[in-house]
Amino acid sequence: MDITIQSVRFNAAEHLQQFVQQKVTKLEHFFDGIVNAEVILRLDKSDSAENKIAEIKLKLPGGEIFSKKQTKSFEESVDLACDALRKQLLKWKEKVRTK
Repeated sequence: MDITIQSVRFNAAEHLQQFVQQKVTKLEHFFDGIVNAEVILRLDKSDSAENKIAEIKLKLPGGEIFSKKQTKSFEESVDLACDALRKQLLKWKEKVRTK
């Protein structure tokens, strides 16, 4: 799987990029047909502490799924987005199986 990571309004540290790679790669355990993944890490301009946004889009054969989470740390945002994508992948897999 090809993983693209973009950071908007900041430079992502190496450990953050490795964390994202590790989390997104684990999604292949639930559905091995993932073509590629696009991860966008963004800083919101709001004054609140929860200004870190992670958007993950997975391209699958026949479509794509998406998740966006906003929390106080990028790690937590990526973790929550991957959990949501895991649930979507399981539903997708079930739908593909029934066809």
